[in-house]
Amino acid sequence: MTTLPATVSLPGTLRDLVSLTKPRITFLVITTSAGGLWLAPGVPDFARSLVAVLAIAAVVMSANALNCWMERDSDRAMTRTMNRPLPAGRLDPKVALVFGLSLGALSVPVLALLVNPLTGLLGAIALVMYVWMYTPLKQKTWTALLVGAVPGAMPPLMGWTAATGRLELPGLALFAVLFVWQIPHFIAIAVFRQAEYERAGIRVLPSVVGVRAAKVHMILWCALLLPVSLSLGPLGVAGTLYLVSAALLGAGFLAACLAGLRETGTDTRWARRAFGASLVYLTLLFGVLIADAV
Repeated sequence: MTTLPATVSLPGTLRDLVSLTKPRITFLVITTSAGGLWLAPGVPDFARSLVAVLAIAAVVMSANALNCWMERDSDRAMTRTMNRPLPAGRLDPKVALVFGLSLGALSVPVLALLVNPLTGLLGAIALVMYVWMYTPLKQKTWTALLVGAVPGAMPPLMGWTAATGRLELPGLALFAVLFVWQIPHFIAIAVFRQAEYERAGIRVLPSVVGVRAAKVHMILWCALLLPVSLSLGPLGVAGTLYLVSAALLGAGFLAACLAGLRETGTDTRWARRAFGASLVYLTLLFGVLIADAV
């Protein structure tokens, strides 16, 4: 049972509710969904675009809050999550549950009614897959990572459909870039946080197949990311500036993953560097993609 403090302040509660939404992830979602919307033909007016991006962000905020609610017990076993509002006992789990459900109940209809039905459907699929499929699967199989990568890759596709109302190859290519990127990104986290995940009962790739095999998985997925990211050129989404940048960024990310093959023993600093490289890669890739479109 979680014991709540005797006094709970409104500002503290609001901070904790915001924390449940995982603001850094939400900011990334805003960036990628806005990028998908901007790159699509027939960008809607500013008001509708703003509603679309904020509603997409709210879907992800709902998924994150419900994920925190479902994992409040296992979060106590991990250093990076033990101070979250629920495992730390600062927030009533019922409040978190109502908050997460309310965000989802509001954001999905807004997308369906004020943007278009297809984007609303994609939002509902992303929410269900993340909360009721990916989250419980993490305790059973490392392949939950592949399931979780689907809703994680939805934002740019939802941005595209918010503008076009259709599933089209360029939008699906943006989805594919984010899907493939997530695999080496999260394997890197799993390597340097392996002990914590094991204490929490979460099945991650290095624990199941070993660190050496996990390195190979990272390299293969990172190598696949190169042609997937370059496909945006032939599909007419990006030009020469993006293609050159994507090739260089992809080569740099791949080099960071390959560096792990030189490391032996329990030193995981290479994984932290690869994780950092993955964040730099995605940020610059979307930045150049939007700049190229401008």
